Amino acid sequence: MATPLPNGLTAGTYTIDPSHSQAAFTVRHAGISKVRGTIAISSGSITIGEEVENSTVQAELDAASVSTGDAGRDGHLKSQDFWDAENKPTWTFTSTKITTDGDDYAIEGDLTINGVTNTVTLETEFAGTATDPFGNPRAGFEAKTEISRKDYGLTWNAALETGGVLVGDKVKIALDLSAIKQA
Repeated sequence: MATPLPNGLTAGTYTIDPSHSQAAFTVRHAGISKVRGTIAISSGSITIGEEVENSTVQAELDAASVSTGDAGRDGHLKSQDFWDAENKPTWTFTSTKITTDGDDYAIEGDLTINGVTNTVTLETEFAGTATDPFGNPRAGFEAKTEISRKDYGLTWNAALETGGVLVGDKVKIALDLSAIKQA
């Protein structure tokens, strides 16, 4: 059964606005705390169909833009130990299926990090629409998922004297998107 669009959202192509969108991540550090960071969304589009299920999403992220608040850690993350940003600078997401459950949306798609592609599901919320001061119609979305670093070949780690490892395997990803409807 086709799901109608949420109130205020209209069919069309929306371009993700990188200056008002963010991809954030959280991972366990030393088993006792969390490290948080961001990676810039360099481009993307959301094509809204007449029904939610006929919509698509695609995005590119810039691996070299990582920011965790620590230049040394950021440099290590960009290195070959982690995601080799010099040789694999772009991460991508391309949706393959969208399903709904009331006001909840699940966007399934192919996430490529470090040259490795796996299927993920983004638990997504529609945040509403607005017209900005320049007359641009905008739509907002929030999404989250959790991945395993190992699934993307990101296996660097260090053993701790007290047991366990320095970097956790599970990575929580949260997206806040603002997209401008194209004429």
